[in-house]
Formats: sequence, structure tokens, C-alpha cells
Amino acid sequence: QVQLVESGGGLVQPGGSLRLSCAASGSIFSINAMGWYRQAPGKQRELVATIRSGGSTNYADSVKGRFTISRDNAKNTVYLQMNSLKPEDTAVYYCNVNIKLRYSIANDYWGQGTQVTVSS
Repeated sequence: QVQLVESGGGLVQPGGSLRLSCAASGSIFSINAMGWYRQAPGKQRELVATIRSGGSTNYADSVKGRFTISRDNAKNTVYLQMNSLKPEDTAVYYCNVNIKLRYSIANDYWGQGTQVTVSS
């Protein structure tokens, strides 16, 4: 079994910053890519950023230069540092982690989601 626990969401004013965390636990053999997605009301879930096991990263154009994804492999945790937040960043943010359990193939797991609201 795998659990993903997210934290760090909240209400922030435009131009402010937040840091999201997502910690994976359970019978984990290895972790491959880790990432963050978001879903605004009435919109489809979209990719925000991903980070591979080797450290290479990928960002949506809308967040490049403002958001930074990182990971701590010792803690099985992925972070999303969000700076210069805009109202259009308001959404529920979900972490997604590709995990291989012992004696099974790798699968994607989702966090429970954390609300980020950018408003004055």
C-alpha cells in the first residue's frame, strides 16, 4: 500500500509565495518521476511540473520562472515552490508519483489534493 500526503496549500495574496509538499510512504521499492498537477473549477487537470529520478525537470509554460519543483529522495518527498503567484494559479494541486512496489510493476499514485487560492 502507498500513501501520498500533501501539505502547504492555502490563501495567499497576488505576488506571494507558497511551498507545497507531498510525502510518499508505504511498501515502496523505488520512485521514478514525481510531479504536480492542478485543476481549476470548470477546467481539466493540467500538468504543472515534473521531476525525474535523475533530477531533470519539466514545467508548464505558464509557471516557468515562477515555480520550482524539487525532490528529497531520502524522504520520498516532492516539493513545489511557488513564487509570484497570480490569481490564475488558483486551483486544487495534486501530486503524482510513479512508484514501484516490491514484486509489482510501477504505477502512478495521486495525492488527495490541496487548495491554493490567490486573491487579494
